[in-house]
Amino acid sequence: MDRWRGRVALVTGASVGIGAAVAVELVRHGMKVVGCARDVAKIQKLAAECQSAGHPGVLVPFKCDLTKEEEILSMFAAIKEQQKGVDVCINNAGLGHPERLLNGKTGSWKNIIDVNVLALSICTREAYQSMKERNVDDGHIININSICGHQVIPFADLHFYTATKYAVTALTEGLRQELRAENTHIRATSISPGLVATEFISRASSNNPDQVAGIYAAYKSLQAKDLASAVTYVLSAPPHVQIGELLLEAIQEAAFVAPATPGPGLSSH
Repeated sequence: MDRWRGRVALVTGASVGIGAAVAVELVRHGMKVVGCARDVAKIQKLAAECQSAGHPGVLVPFKCDLTKEEEILSMFAAIKEQQKGVDVCINNAGLGHPERLLNGKTGSWKNIIDVNVLALSICTREAYQSMKERNVDDGHIININSICGHQVIPFADLHFYTATKYAVTALTEGLRQELRAENTHIRATSISPGLVATEFISRASSNNPDQVAGIYAAYKSLQAKDLASAVTYVLSAPPHVQIGELLLEAIQEAAFVAPATPGPGLSSH
């Protein structure tokens, strides 16, 4: 990670869970990290903790509603003015709503697409343009995907979410192909975790708290810090190495028994 010391990273959805863990880990490795979210107060607290811990990097909180393109563009303009531009873009922000295909609310579906697909694509485009205009040829765009981007779990609450994660898989591969056509060494990676111990399942499913607790009791889950380690692993790869896809799952115990509610044990973020 030494070559990234002093470089600028954008982490979306940096207020909690995976995004917060990734942001702090990059700061610990000496990067200047712009962490964005709607709830910027949580990122401000993280920034203060990083400073108190004496981490060599810095966390810059930025309030941004990723469902609004004008706010994304304003954020990139501010990054250009204050930090010169983005060298690493971590598209971490993602959400789900328990809206099934047979009776789901259109507004909720649009919200999922706005964050999981459109915001990711806009940030990717703007990050690439930032790199290109500064002749940055070693940048990296990392999409935090999901195992749901590779298989359809029999859990109706997540079916629409799953479609957006399949889109992330296609978008990452399409990006890699376009970068290659541009003869650039900028890399693109999809990181697809299984169940992670975050607030995601509580928000994305119609399960009550006891059911959610049952899922986590039955399935061994990854921790947010595991995803942070995966990000630094990908960034640490030699410049000539392209890690296109990285799938992560927790190793289940030998006596593992699946709970009555299937599926969420394999969903992530």
